[in-house]
Amino acid sequence: MSAESVLIPDDRAFSNFKEECWSEEGWSQTYNKTGMTVWTQTIGGDEEKSLHKIKCRMVCKDVPAETMYDVLHDIEYRRKWDANVIETFDIGKLTVNADVGYYSWKCPKPLKNRDVITLRSWLPMGSDYIIMNYSVKHAKYPPKKDMVRAVSIQTGYLIQSHGPNHCTLTYLAHVDPKGSLPKWVVNKSSQFLAPKAMKKISKACLKYGEWKQRHNPGFKPWLYPEQTTLPTIPVSELSIQHADSLENIDESTLSEMQTREERDSD
Repeated sequence: MSAESVLIPDDRAFSNFKEECWSEEGWSQTYNKTGMTVWTQTIGGDEEKSLHKIKCRMVCKDVPAETMYDVLHDIEYRRKWDANVIETFDIGKLTVNADVGYYSWKCPKPLKNRDVITLRSWLPMGSDYIIMNYSVKHAKYPPKKDMVRAVSIQTGYLIQSHGPNHCTLTYLAHVDPKGSLPKWVVNKSSQFLAPKAMKKISKACLKYGEWKQRHNPGFKPWLYPEQTTLPTIPVSELSIQHADSLENIDESTLSEMQTREERDSD
């Protein structure tokens, strides 16, 4: 993508994302249990200060790919099942398969919470589905004082169908969380937080059909773009969110505060 102009991903961008989801070159496996695998990749030479990519793959033998796609799109349902979400909302649409949205989430204590503004795009590709995003700036949504504005360099999901009730979900994240994070955060993300988050998505899928029947069952603007009520915003209102233009905070000396939930799972 261009260094400055905001571009809506084309077919090549989706194909490249799919290839990276399945590439193993340069990735180190950090977790592999019961249908869940996690890999990490260090970007840059200094292990302590470098950015990390993380990739998780989960086999779901009781979830159709179509349901997984709906759950990852449905912002109302996310507010119900995503315990990490603080606030999430759509800002506006760009095309029939691209929009801009806001998401803030709770970080492991004692770190500050993070938020992002992202351009999100999606595409069904045969029996597969891709949802991906990257960070943009919008003048009406500047960084907040009580949050750290993170940067999604490229983040997304690849859903692959293996039959009527069987799919594989791959999550790929290349995010600059802004700040010098302690190494325990990186390790915790790959060993505990990422697998836990993937399992929550899988459980949410199992309950989605029943929930959706009671909450506007026919409303799926990600499948039927004519249903959207979002205002159209011109790409010219957006600009690339560069990580180096945001405040850097040093949290590298913070010690981990283990939660009761983690102690119980140890």
